[in-house]
Amino acid sequence: MSSSALGNEPEHTTQPSNHPAPSDPRMALAARIALLVLLTAELMDILDQSVVLTALPSIQESTGAGPAALQWLTTGYSLPIAIGLITGGRLGDLYGRRRLLLIGTVVFTTASLLCGLATGPGVLIGSRALQGAGVALMIPQVLATLHVTFEGRNRSKAFGLYGAVLSIANVLGPVLGGLVTEADLLGLSWRPIFLINVPVGLAVILLGRGFIPESTEKKADRPDLTGMALSALAIMMIIFPLGEGHLLHWPLWIFALLAAGLLTLIAFLRHQRRKQNNAPLLPLSLFQGRRFSGGAAAQLMHGLLCGLFFMTWTLYLQRGLGMSPLDAARAFVLLSIGELAGAAIAAKSAGRFARRLPQAGALIAIAAMAGYGLQIAAGQANLTLLGMTAPVVLIGFGLGMVSGPLADMTLAKVPHDNAGAASGLFNTAFHLGVALGTTLTALVFFATTGGSPDAGPNRDAFTTVLWWVAGLLSLMWALMFCLPKRIDNQAD
Repeated sequence: MSSSALGNEPEHTTQPSNHPAPSDPRMALAARIALLVLLTAELMDILDQSVVLTALPSIQESTGAGPAALQWLTTGYSLPIAIGLITGGRLGDLYGRRRLLLIGTVVFTTASLLCGLATGPGVLIGSRALQGAGVALMIPQVLATLHVTFEGRNRSKAFGLYGAVLSIANVLGPVLGGLVTEADLLGLSWRPIFLINVPVGLAVILLGRGFIPESTEKKADRPDLTGMALSALAIMMIIFPLGEGHLLHWPLWIFALLAAGLLTLIAFLRHQRRKQNNAPLLPLSLFQGRRFSGGAAAQLMHGLLCGLFFMTWTLYLQRGLGMSPLDAARAFVLLSIGELAGAAIAAKSAGRFARRLPQAGALIAIAAMAGYGLQIAAGQANLTLLGMTAPVVLIGFGLGMVSGPLADMTLAKVPHDNAGAASGLFNTAFHLGVALGTTLTALVFFATTGGSPDAGPNRDAFTTVLWWVAGLLSLMWALMFCLPKRIDNQAD
């Protein structure tokens, strides 16, 4: 695959011996198709993270799911991803990134079919967890393949497109969920939001086999099984009590489990330190520079605020303002307009403004969140889509300027043989943040509403959420000072 497929300037990339030269028009077409397949895989992941949001009330009504089950429809998807992304990324380094992407897509597509056929909350949550396991294998290969394939300005363009896809998926999911649920296609209600993944997944599998070149940077050493077990156990023991503590009124064993999770995390890091010269799961050299460490921490804040904001916003729109799923989807369209505009600016800039661009986006989103919160707090129980247009579009615009540049600058100096591990860790930061943000809804949103569907408590709770999100955006803005002031060929 050639990076020159995205632009006019030729750039050097290592080519497999059985592939045409970069100047071959067939190579350029294959590169574009491969990029399309990679971005479609990423689209499916983020889409399914958010597609359930506008469908939650309908899912609750048809399956009898309670507040805890609603929370686990999102957490149950994010948690396996957070647990498995580092492992999935490292396995791609060892055994082939295309191979792992295709295996993950098969698992994800099968699980999507099971979600669409589920009749109760238990089966649906279990199928969502299986979807997450597939994503954990599939998604690290996307960023890793982009990282080892594209260079220079073409690399920034590719990551700009990646950011645009993230922005599109974040808002397309709720829109699609609302439209499909409202349309009640063939009397299936919310089920087609999952069934649509089946043909898309099959297309990714077929085209991926034909157009994505295999890439590995290390020989297939024995994977770090102890590291995999310790990392999975640590994340599980940290996320689960955070999600269940409020529902169980914080018994003592919840705090004990949290403490055990932190101790397991320490044990994992010590194990990784001993394994650094013997194919570790997590190369600690990634954290030697502040670029990767700060970028991954900023990505964690990004996921946290997305997990907290998007789930509570759809509940506010439908319960606080009494909107239908279709009207709530229109509100997400407003957000998407802003996100697409912000992502377009990020893609067009192609890295020229370095950290100033995503930091400016964060500041715009902070100001818009504050304005939206003041608007809701003013007691506008009948707030219309037209009335909220300005702050919602600006929130989307600011967030759209963040994703692509943040990924590009965080991974730019990562050695190719650690590309999968770094990509897995970077994606883990986002999905772990989403899981934490979703569990935080129990403390910030549901604790205020008390599970009530009444409009007043839902409006009050969402106002509180907005101030929390603005605070998380401020932390993300500060962490981006770890990113470079300019884009050049010099090390940090």
